[in-house]
Amino acid sequence: MVQNTSVNSPAKVTTDNSVSSELVKGLGLTSATTLVMGSMIGSGIFIVSAEIAREVDSPALLIGAWLLTGFMTITAALAYGELAAMMPKAGGQYVYLRQALGPLWGFLYGWTLFLVIQTGTIAAVGVAFGKFAGFFFDSVSADHWIWHIAHVRAYHVGPMVLGNMDVGLNTQNLMGIIVIVLLTIVNIFGIKTGAWIQNLFTISKVAALLGLVLVGIFVGRNPQAIAANFSNFWHNAGLGASHEIQAGVLVGTLTVLCVAQVGSLFSADAWNNVTFTAGEVKNPSRNLPLSLALGTGTVIALYVAVNFIYLSVLPLHGDPHGATVLARGIQYATAERVGTAVMSQMFPSTGGALMAVAILISTFGCCNGLILAGARVYYAMAKDKLFFEPVAKIHPKYKTPVNALIVQAIWTCLLCLSGTYGQLLDYIIFAVLVFYILTIVGLFVLRRTQPHAERPYRAFGYPVLPAVYIALALFIDIVLLRYKPQYTWPGLIIVLMGIPVYYVWSRRQKPAASTV
Repeated sequence: MVQNTSVNSPAKVTTDNSVSSELVKGLGLTSATTLVMGSMIGSGIFIVSAEIAREVDSPALLIGAWLLTGFMTITAALAYGELAAMMPKAGGQYVYLRQALGPLWGFLYGWTLFLVIQTGTIAAVGVAFGKFAGFFFDSVSADHWIWHIAHVRAYHVGPMVLGNMDVGLNTQNLMGIIVIVLLTIVNIFGIKTGAWIQNLFTISKVAALLGLVLVGIFVGRNPQAIAANFSNFWHNAGLGASHEIQAGVLVGTLTVLCVAQVGSLFSADAWNNVTFTAGEVKNPSRNLPLSLALGTGTVIALYVAVNFIYLSVLPLHGDPHGATVLARGIQYATAERVGTAVMSQMFPSTGGALMAVAILISTFGCCNGLILAGARVYYAMAKDKLFFEPVAKIHPKYKTPVNALIVQAIWTCLLCLSGTYGQLLDYIIFAVLVFYILTIVGLFVLRRTQPHAERPYRAFGYPVLPAVYIALALFIDIVLLRYKPQYTWPGLIIVLMGIPVYYVWSRRQKPAASTV
């Protein structure tokens, strides 16, 4: 078939080499690791535990949701390490899918990354920056509209509820747009500039998380919360327990853990972004797998520890109308800012402000890492003539994919106008899992089709751990399709829409491709 021929053609190899040769190798192990960690740590860890707590209604299952996320994230990262060491080229996951499953699958990933996954994540984190800026400035709020375009009413299509969102510019998403534009400009000025900012902000936010854990252990423990949470730690956590996730809809414990993965997986996502910058990593065969393992392992350990601190400071259960931080608990922390509520409980006069500052630093650094990495995928696609050709342009002085950065920023800013942080979060995680599954399937395919290829690192636990990951991720996606259809089905439709686009684009580019 033409699809397989193009994957293995000499022209394709030449293209890959040219992608790598035009970029500057400015990322060492430290920068690669901070890119993994910095892209993962945004605002989610400080917010989503409230929604997870409401869904699972159990201290043990709150921790269980994060442990499941940790297992899946680290398992996937170890599998990606083999692919990254094999193919250390700009574009990362796009390249792996193209090589293992064919150019159609690489295109679908890049298409979805641009429309939903990467840009949606940047938008969500940017909007979260505005959310926490609202802690200091009352005028920054999702309710303070500058230009309210419309309210999209809810449309019921079978089990799906589509729409039900406000579209327009408010002061909260305006803050996100300002951050996105600023960091896009910064990243045009060279990979080393972006990496320096990434290192600084990652160190700052890791220190903030570690500080929260240490202060929680030695200063902030609340006997009332400890008694409420740990004396009934396993409440409602049995395999036979029933959980209400929608009005009148009861599910089992395993299913509710999968539903809860929307928040925790989103908070731990973007670890794969370092693979997008592979063409700029020094000694990539060593540094890419090592940065993936070190980065994901460290962040997951911190995430689990932070949730234990939440449980030691605030009761899980709360009253949505409670007048105090303790009364609202984890489930109903004000505006779902659990991290801020915990610090406010420990240090009533300054704790909330300190945590809000830490989260602003965290979201700013996360946006930087996502913006830096994402543009490299569209650049690699444009080099393969699967995206607009001007996007393949490299800045003559700074050697950065300047047009890819600009196009990414424009679409991301439009997404900021399209809905709330929670809607964007729900919208992307299904598509993320689809392509993680396909990429790890690609690992099995490459082991079979290229058994003698150089593999400086081999996936730990292969084939068992990658197979377990695929099974778990498939189950989670099926559950999300069933119980969160208003976001997952549109995401699936976007992926499928890429198929005719690919064939139209390929046919249009065929004469140009044949001359390469």
